[in-house]
Amino acid sequence: MASVTTPGIGEIYLTLLFDKKQVLSTFTYEYPLKLIAPDTHKSATGKHVTVVYLLSYGGGLVGGDKISLKMRLDDHTRLALLTQGSTKIFKSPDAATVSHQVLDVKIGKGASLCYLPDPTQPFKASIYEQRQTFYIDPAGSSSLLMLDWVSGGRRACGESWTLSSWKGCNEVRQLDESLQGRLLLRDAVMLHEEDLGADLAQKTHNMGVFGTLIVYGPTFHELGDFIMQEFGAQPRIGAKAWDHGRAQTAVETAARSKQAAVDDGLLWTAANVRGFVVVKFGSTEVDGARRWLGSLLRRQGTVETEFGHRSLLCLR
Repeated sequence: MASVTTPGIGEIYLTLLFDKKQVLSTFTYEYPLKLIAPDTHKSATGKHVTVVYLLSYGGGLVGGDKISLKMRLDDHTRLALLTQGSTKIFKSPDAATVSHQVLDVKIGKGASLCYLPDPTQPFKASIYEQRQTFYIDPAGSSSLLMLDWVSGGRRACGESWTLSSWKGCNEVRQLDESLQGRLLLRDAVMLHEEDLGADLAQKTHNMGVFGTLIVYGPTFHELGDFIMQEFGAQPRIGAKAWDHGRAQTAVETAARSKQAAVDDGLLWTAANVRGFVVVKFGSTEVDGARRWLGSLLRRQGTVETEFGHRSLLCLR
C-alpha cells in the first residue's frame, strides 16, 4: 500500500554525537518545500555548524500553498537556517485562498539558531500568513538570532504594497514537555487594505521594506549589547554632549552611521524586552536595509565568527 504524504511538510532534527560532531538525524521535506544541507563546517571558534537552506520550488508560494517545517536542535548544537533569495508570494485567485508558512523550532540547552532569511516578496493581490514559534531553554542557555522582513513587491513592475494581505507572527516560548510553554515574546505584523481613505502604499510612507530582528541568549549577548549601544549613540533632537572630549569619537561614528542610514532612507529602533533585544526597521529600498544590517552585523562580528561567512548570505 502506498504511503500518503502531506504536501509542504518538513522536519529537521539536529543531534550531537559522542565525538561532539553534529549530524542531521532527520532531514525530510515534501513539495513545495525544499531543503538543502551542505556538509557541516567548523566556525572560527572551532565549533561545528550545520547550514540548511530553506527553499521552495519556483522560488515562492502560489495561492493556497502551505509549508510547515518542524525543527529540533539538540543540546549544544548550532544551526544556520538561510535562504538563497527572496520568497515570492504569488497572486491568490480569490480572497479565500491563502498561502501559509509555519515554522516550529525547539532550541535545546546551549544550542544556537541563526535564522537570517531573505525578505518575503508579496506580489499584487497575494494573501499570505506565517507563524514562527521558537521554544527555548527556561534557564536561558538557548540562543536565537531571527530576522523577519517583508518588501513592498516588484518595484520594476510598478508594485508598491499592492498585496491583499500579509500577516506574520513570531513567538518565543519556554520549552517544556507540553509544548505550550510560557509566552516570553510575541511580535506580530499585519499589512492589508482597508477602507480608510488611503491605500497601503500611502500608509507605509514610501518605505519599501519593513523588518524585525530578535536577538537572544549567551551566543548573541555581545551582539545585543552592541546593537543597544549603537542605538543609544544615535544623535537625538535636543541632545547635549556633556563630556565632549570623551564622547567625540562615539559621536562622529554615530554621525557617519546616521548619514548612511539617511542616504538609504532607513529608520530603526531597538529595545531590550525581557532579555531579548528587538530591532524594528524600515527602509525605502531593500538594498538599503541589506547594507545597514549587513554592516551592523559585520562590524560586531559574532555571526561570522560563530557561524561562518555563509550565514550572512542574505545581507550581501
